[in-house]
Amino acid sequence: MTQRALDSSGEQTPGPSRPAMIDAGAELDPVHPVDLPPSAHDATGLTTAEVAERVARGEVNDVPVRSSRSVTEIVRANVFTRFNLIIGVLWVIMLFVAPIQDSLFGFVIVANTGIGIIQEWRAKKTLDSLAVIGEAKPTVRRDGVAAEISTHEIVLGDVVELGPGDKVVVDGTVAEADGLEVDESLLTGEADPVLKKPGDPVMSGSFVVAGGGAFTATKVGREAYAAQLAEEASRFTLVHSELRSGISTILKYVTWMMVPTAIGLIISQLVVKDNNFKDSVARTVGGIVPMIPEGLVLLTSVAFAIGVVRLGRKQCLVQELPAIEGLARVDVVCLDKTGTLTEGGMDITEVRPLNGSDEAYVHQVLRSLGSSDPRPNASLQAIIDAYPAGDEDGWAVTDAMPFSSARKYSGAAFTETDGTRSAWLLGAPDVLLPDGDATLTEIEHLNEQGLRVLLLARVRGGLDAPDAAEGATPTALVVLEQRLRPDAAETLKYFAQQNVATKVISGDNAVSVGAVAGKLGLAGAENTLDARKMPADPDDMATAMEQNAVFGRVTPQQKRDMVAALQSRGHTVAMTGDGVNDVLALKDADIGVSMGSGSEATRAVAQIVLLNNSFATLPSVVAEGRRVIGNITRVATLFLTKTVYSVLLAILVVCTQVEYPFLPRHLTLLSTLTIGVPAFFLALAPNKERAQPHFVRRVMRYAIPSGVIAATATFTTYLVARHHYSGPGALEAETSAATLTLFLTSMWVLAIIARPYTWWRIGLVAAMGLGFLIVLVVPWLQDFFALKLVGTTMPWTAVGIAAAAAALLECSWRLVGRRFGT
Repeated sequence: MTQRALDSSGEQTPGPSRPAMIDAGAELDPVHPVDLPPSAHDATGLTTAEVAERVARGEVNDVPVRSSRSVTEIVRANVFTRFNLIIGVLWVIMLFVAPIQDSLFGFVIVANTGIGIIQEWRAKKTLDSLAVIGEAKPTVRRDGVAAEISTHEIVLGDVVELGPGDKVVVDGTVAEADGLEVDESLLTGEADPVLKKPGDPVMSGSFVVAGGGAFTATKVGREAYAAQLAEEASRFTLVHSELRSGISTILKYVTWMMVPTAIGLIISQLVVKDNNFKDSVARTVGGIVPMIPEGLVLLTSVAFAIGVVRLGRKQCLVQELPAIEGLARVDVVCLDKTGTLTEGGMDITEVRPLNGSDEAYVHQVLRSLGSSDPRPNASLQAIIDAYPAGDEDGWAVTDAMPFSSARKYSGAAFTETDGTRSAWLLGAPDVLLPDGDATLTEIEHLNEQGLRVLLLARVRGGLDAPDAAEGATPTALVVLEQRLRPDAAETLKYFAQQNVATKVISGDNAVSVGAVAGKLGLAGAENTLDARKMPADPDDMATAMEQNAVFGRVTPQQKRDMVAALQSRGHTVAMTGDGVNDVLALKDADIGVSMGSGSEATRAVAQIVLLNNSFATLPSVVAEGRRVIGNITRVATLFLTKTVYSVLLAILVVCTQVEYPFLPRHLTLLSTLTIGVPAFFLALAPNKERAQPHFVRRVMRYAIPSGVIAATATFTTYLVARHHYSGPGALEAETSAATLTLFLTSMWVLAIIARPYTWWRIGLVAAMGLGFLIVLVVPWLQDFFALKLVGTTMPWTAVGIAAAAAALLECSWRLVGRRFGT
């Protein structure tokens, strides 16, 4: 986009480039000050005084746009949870009836909640700072000057300019239109663009697909049609996530199991057994607390939050947190060539006159075409760079047709210096030329070299004729060389290694796109297909998509259909793009990825925005998603194993009418050493395992047998100890033996989950074992945790039972792995 002044007739005149971003509240610096009559209000925009008046009256677009939850919402979401309420009540009870060491579980919950709040606050700061960088900057006319301002600075009556890819940020009425086509599909669901003329309304949330113009803001702030939707869409969102929904399902099942079991345990310990009341309460609470996987939700939130922070450091804005997870599950990535595999700019390598055309005359036509469009695309910009307009150019633009990805060409009509009228088209040769034309063979050879070719053709009649392209006279070939992204080859190689299929979908010639992809080492780049020959049947289209890797001459609607066809075959599809022609496909893909320099419309619908415009950032996002999913699956197995053995132990206690073997302090110690501390490190560790579906089933396949084995071994040790010990202190000795078995069995579960071993994983497991050993040998820790092994027979029996349980654990995990896969 360029900064422009307006001449006295209201026409836009090209001006020097302006910075890509202007600070909020920055003054609008005039480029070419002009004396404008008061009647040209739409052309000049508001004056500074008028803007000040409207701001004073509150007629400003003050809708707060946030990319994350507020601090209050973060605190509320982390503190006021169902399980925090249960544990909080139990904690208060324990503070009154038992020593402080039996209330340690409450302090752990406070610490965990604090960690969750801090991590999400860090993620919020990262999101907010990145959102400012990626914020849309509409072009507004004030005092006769067009310049970018922040969206929230727009006031009622502002004249806002529009060009291809620009999003309509407030409601308004069209003041100027030059082939202005607006897509309102995000509001109405109707995919066909709407041609807008002066006086027509435009709604916030729509975007420009072709042409240009300007509109006058008639509704700003919360009065705008899509203001509330836009605000909601730009906030911290929790869209569908298999990980989050899976954990919610697990918590629902846990609640169903926990309530009746806890009631039975309370009755068993307080009514059936005639023991010390406070001790019964303590043991009842000790049975209820470990049933709750309180750290699982916390670690999931922390893993996502840290993922956002890590990616933020790489200039990657994750607009929806589960997108990190989603991209890790992707098995097909659809790439738009321009802006993804190639850089935005292009260079003209050759201009070949056709049919005896004069080379100097062709250059003049190209020079004039460059001057005809105030918002040139990359191809036209290359022409402008090669043939800049000079002061001596006397061709007057009488009509202009902006480039449309649906048409595949643009055009302009001129009155030449001698008064001759001419009209020209510039676009795809295979669209403008009839099949079988000899020139197409010449173009094919150029395309095979990875070069992009445009055809300059002279129109018989006017541009507004419905058949303007038919019968146009080929005048010259414009050969362009695209700049390959230096990091694209490595990124394509990464996806190939990860068994992620890559499909290049482009509006350019299929052979040319295939040559570019081949230069970058894309597997199957030779398998190209012209989308005009693509079958319309969704099933046949899906087959064609799976058999080919490169697709050319794809229309925006076809991109959308192609994504849907792949999804119909069970593929998880990511779509990358930066142009307005990619919006529909980005919106429908499982994960939409936009370049930061892309159009406002693409950034608005994408879940992930690469602010550094680097395709090479995608592997980092995939790796972060795999880290989150793989690690949460690991730690979820740890947490759910504890829940299963806790519920089963409580049921066994109720059925056998014995004292519950543990006090809260024992299970706090076990949970900290075998779950809490290890899970925190494992949840944040590197993990490159490919994401697998069916999270709940995969976790429960391992957690249920592990929990059953742990509970059975522990209760067996407890029953044996009850027959071995007698007299005063017997219950404490029985508890110590059962605790030893449960710790060793849980440690074996941890040792299995920590595989494959690295030096730090081995060190982590060893440190947890050492921590428990210190508790057993240091006298004051023995007293604090009420753990003291009595004699040698029962402790060694406990170790033997734990060893048998470990062997069963190994067999069950291997059996599950062979039967269901990992």
